[in-house]
Amino acid sequence: MAGQAATAAGSADNLTAGKAVGAAVIGNVLEWYDFSVYAYLATILARQFFPSENPTTALLTAFAAFGIGFVVRPLGGILIGRMGDTHGRKAALLLTIFMMAFGTVAIGLLPAYESIGVLAPVLLVACRLAQGFAAGGEWGGSTAFIVEWAPRNRRGFYGSFQQASVAGGLLLGSAAAAAFSSLLPTEAMESWGWRLPFLLGGLLIPLGIYMRRNIDETPAYREAKAEVARKGEAEAGNWTLAGRAFGFTILWTVSYYVMLNYMPTFTQAYAGLTRSEALWSNSIGLLVLVVAVPLMGMLSDRVGRKPLLLACCLAFVVLTYPLFLLVLSGGGLRTVILVQIVFALMIAAFSGPGPAAISEIFPTASRSTYMSTGYSIAVAVFGGFAPYIATWLIARTGSPLSPTFYLIAAAIVSTLVILRLRETAHSDLA
Repeated sequence: MAGQAATAAGSADNLTAGKAVGAAVIGNVLEWYDFSVYAYLATILARQFFPSENPTTALLTAFAAFGIGFVVRPLGGILIGRMGDTHGRKAALLLTIFMMAFGTVAIGLLPAYESIGVLAPVLLVACRLAQGFAAGGEWGGSTAFIVEWAPRNRRGFYGSFQQASVAGGLLLGSAAAAAFSSLLPTEAMESWGWRLPFLLGGLLIPLGIYMRRNIDETPAYREAKAEVARKGEAEAGNWTLAGRAFGFTILWTVSYYVMLNYMPTFTQAYAGLTRSEALWSNSIGLLVLVVAVPLMGMLSDRVGRKPLLLACCLAFVVLTYPLFLLVLSGGGLRTVILVQIVFALMIAAFSGPGPAAISEIFPTASRSTYMSTGYSIAVAVFGGFAPYIATWLIARTGSPLSPTFYLIAAAIVSTLVILRLRETAHSDLA
């Protein structure tokens, strides 16, 4: 009887964890759809908000506005992350989804440059700042929430759904942009159709809000708060650990924003793809990533986090240049799809174990604050401006292969950091 009772209790706990993680994942998908759809419509937004006789200048300005959304991510990471540690993960996640919804719908409603002049790009940047602030708190809050709900021997698998949901949001954004570009005439897409993906994001957000209002706080967080209350002292700062999270994240963020946000623009400009072809190709790569990430997370629970993380770093050092060369070889859509699938599998080797591995660096009582801070600063410095840096490198050197060196350098730095981390796959959360 005792064994049956324990089994029933375990099943109930697993059901509660599954519902909580599912609610976090659905909200995460919708938030990252909202945040990423900008990049997939960058060429249109450049003409609508940053008109210029030089298309490269307009695109650079549009990607700079994209990057501006990342400048405030560290501030969002610190403030919303602190809120997650003091008032609970649930409260922080509700705030981020409200803010992201506001910024996204506002972009879809903004008048273009020809209607209100310089005020148009100013308002666009303000919307990106609101989205960036929300994103800064969302990543760390949802990662901590999901990993803390996970059973001890399945943190890699559970945590991988955080990153799979980010990729799912990017996939949804890419697919929406591709669908509208395919269904609407070019003139309609340029004049008003680009607004629809942003407004669609606003319609989807209430679902995420409903899901998140009905989730429970994580057991690990409740225990940590009780321990702090018992001791009568706050958790000490963990800036050294935040520094490790910063270095850990560099390749992760650069590979994401070059290969999954910038790639549609790159393949249109240098591989001869149409807008819809580039977006559908990107969507296929994202679909592979969404499927592969949980498999890699599950594998990390068996073999450890570091082997997969280091394999990804090595792959980016060795394969990035030849794969970009293949894209530029003139092979067309099929070749680009093949390359994006390979890159998706490489990224999955990091993104599967990544959420659990970075969470396991920190103690529970201060996890949300310092993990969000280290991660968000790395994303702001290296990831958010990755499309801008890639475009600038090509303009500066005249070589479409120049972004590969940015990816390779990022891989080398993250390798050095990961080598110094201890293996945490089979240890309890601190």
